[in-house]
Amino acid sequence: MNYLCKQKTIGKLRITSKYKWCVIIPTYNNHRTLAGVISGVLQYTQAVIVVNDGSTDSTAEILQTFPALTVLEHPHNQGKGAALKNGFRKALEMGYEYAITIDSDGQHFPDDIPVFMERLNASDGNILLIGERNMAQEGIPRKSSFGNKFSNFWFRFETGVKLGDTQSGYRLYPLTRMPERYFTPKFEFEIESIVRASWKGVHVENVPVRVHYELKDRVSHFRPFRDFTRISILNTVLVVITLLYIKPRDFIRNLKKKDLKQFLKEEVLESSDSRHTKAFSMALGVFWGIVPLWGFQTVGVLGSAYALRLNKLIAFAFSNISLPPFIPLIILGSLKVGGWFVDAPSLPDGPLTFELAQRHLSQYLIGSSVLAILLACISGLTGYAILTYFSRTKTALNA
Repeated sequence: MNYLCKQKTIGKLRITSKYKWCVIIPTYNNHRTLAGVISGVLQYTQAVIVVNDGSTDSTAEILQTFPALTVLEHPHNQGKGAALKNGFRKALEMGYEYAITIDSDGQHFPDDIPVFMERLNASDGNILLIGERNMAQEGIPRKSSFGNKFSNFWFRFETGVKLGDTQSGYRLYPLTRMPERYFTPKFEFEIESIVRASWKGVHVENVPVRVHYELKDRVSHFRPFRDFTRISILNTVLVVITLLYIKPRDFIRNLKKKDLKQFLKEEVLESSDSRHTKAFSMALGVFWGIVPLWGFQTVGVLGSAYALRLNKLIAFAFSNISLPPFIPLIILGSLKVGGWFVDAPSLPDGPLTFELAQRHLSQYLIGSSVLAILLACISGLTGYAILTYFSRTKTALNA
């Protein structure tokens, strides 16, 4: 739901927005800094939801001194992910469309809330914002800088989106566009949420924010070994999903939007990659389309294209030489070529099926491997020749 432009005046500060938004503060045993964070946020909005995630200090007493808050209580500590999920659910129940999340340990500045709202107001609303910290400033722990680079790398691999900071907890979430269910309850939830939001088509980007790491009262509950292990396991799962489902899905969606002529023009002829890169990408795709590794071809072609820094889209497109209409021809060619190397009985008359290939397994495996290499070489050389021809023709026309 959209709202007409309205103003909120809290104290002397004013934020104008056409959206209904709130701030969610998950907290666990941060009684030294909690009151200061809440007071800072209340300067901008009274729509504040605090999730007390089973704190055992004086958090409950502090929250009672702020009657304007909406407070959710967890009877025991469930993790930051669980706190955020329950905060999202409550915000949706209250009719909010967007939620800014801010940590209660004092590292974030509530004064940066207008930065998020300014960018949201300038967008079409389909956006998730992550506060980008200056990781080069003094006081940033080395482990935090390394962890952020590690997270940025895998986020880019899984989504294709390059960000400078993917670990900051200072964010703006589009609540109505987020996934309905999540699988992680701890710190790794913040990675799962942005990856899956991007998979759903939400635009994810950074906005600059300040950060304060040298607070004496700041308490962090991040457990380096245990939480880093959980994050690594999550990224492993997300990479597998990316290779097996997301990349093929996105390719098919992109291909459906274009006819073959348009695809060849935009993704092959007009791609910024060199002719060598395009030709090798074609060869790689044909190789993986024929090589006898059924069920692993998508993972193989995308993984090897990424490792070799080739054009993943072109490689994946040419791997579709193994589409059902072409399978009988591939099986026949593999068995024929395999017959050059294996002393096997003649092929019986009848349809070419996988069962026939299984009865002549060694002949098929050797033949398909050799055929994959031969056709890959032919495809690469042919592709390079065609690309060279078009490049020279275009140069001559522009001369």
